[in-house]
Amino acid sequence: MLKEKFLDFTVFFQPAEEGGYTVFVPTLPGCITEGDTIEEARAMAIDAIECYLGSLIQDGLEIPTEAESLIGKVRINLETA
Repeated sequence: MLKEKFLDFTVFFQPAEEGGYTVFVPTLPGCITEGDTIEEARAMAIDAIECYLGSLIQDGLEIPTEAESLIGKVRINLETA
């Protein structure tokens, strides 16, 4: 019996200077893509994640999950940087 499995990944959409959006997937190092609109950037992110995971599976490597990641913020004092 085939079971469907779903994974959720946090993605960051950063407006690009030249227009559109650059998308980063922090849990998957190097998984970066872009799109002209949010909708296109989201579709490109899904494609990039699927390709990334497919490559890991093909190579027999473990798929990282966000459960293994910590997300936080740091504050930098520009006067001392």
